[in-house]
Amino acid sequence: MSNTLQHVAIIMDGNNRWAKLNGKLGVQGHKAGVEKIREVLRACKAHDIEVLTLFAFSSENWQRPPKEVEALMGLFLNYLKNEAKKLKAENVRLKVIGSRARFSSKIQKAIVEAESIASEGDHTLVIAADYGGRWDMVQAAQNLATAVQNGELKPDQIDETAIDQQISTNGLPPLDLMIRTGGDHRISNYLLWQAAYSELYFTDVLWPDFGADDLDAAVADFHSRQRRFGKTAEQVTQP
Repeated sequence: MSNTLQHVAIIMDGNNRWAKLNGKLGVQGHKAGVEKIREVLRACKAHDIEVLTLFAFSSENWQRPPKEVEALMGLFLNYLKNEAKKLKAENVRLKVIGSRARFSSKIQKAIVEAESIASEGDHTLVIAADYGGRWDMVQAAQNLATAVQNGELKPDQIDETAIDQQISTNGLPPLDLMIRTGGDHRISNYLLWQAAYSELYFTDVLWPDFGADDLDAAVADFHSRQRRFGKTAEQVTQP
């Protein structure tokens, strides 16, 4: 059976370890990780993957050393400023998900401008920044509670579809494949709602070393699996 692969999410883990292994500073590992995005995005387009969602900065990453957080914010700002026009030229839409309240006004402005520049495309790059899966579900619940309070919605009208419409990836294809680089086998509060039936793929390859061949291997593994969504194998394979 051929699995349709429209939406891939990646937890880009291993930048600091890559830097240590290569005798570099941690920020250099993060810079190498940012550079890797272009190659992996091209590889996704080669597979005709419609959406690539990248876990750039989690809600919990604010707890990292202040200098590292400052460096990550600088890299994020530079990426937004430098890549938006390139994404537009490559027919890639940019979407940033996550809470923006804790970002500086300069970064918040850059997000709006970058999304405006790269607002259309046959493919979509989603950057999850100050994002957490629990935050995503909480803000969806709060929006629905407000709608009920305002008389716009009845409690018994809250179902999976209603929640889906409030989740930050609303309007995008369902998540098919989640990849984590760096060797850890957990999803670290990433796309919790969306990952309910996604395939999970873990690799020891550190993110700055993850390339087109590694994505090819993950895609091949995905296509080798049988996605049953609660059905039996026989139900899935019968005409």
